[in-house]
Amino acid sequence: MTSTHSKNTQSIGNSELRQYRAIAHKLNPVVRVGGNGLSPGVLLEVNRALDDHELIKIKIAVGDRAARDELISELCATVSAGLVQRIGNTATLLRRNPESDPRKSNLQRQI
Repeated sequence: MTSTHSKNTQSIGNSELRQYRAIAHKLNPVVRVGGNGLSPGVLLEVNRALDDHELIKIKIAVGDRAARDELISELCATVSAGLVQRIGNTATLLRRNPESDPRKSNLQRQI
């Protein structure tokens, strides 16, 4: 089940959102959030991954659906990223970086 997207991605058209989801389908989660929640180390790693890759998946293993949704909303607000989709325990985040390395960016390189 996919949750509604955040306000950072509301300005993105449906066709562009579908493209992001198609790209993300092939990706593996690069950050895992566990029982400690949004620790400074997790936030640092999410920021680094977004700077490098722009479009990332994260795995969230905390509580029930409401707790996961709240944590995802807090994470998106903290790192200034948009939620592309959430399926189960996996969320796909997007934060464009005009200075990203084309060899690392999931939006610029062929996967």
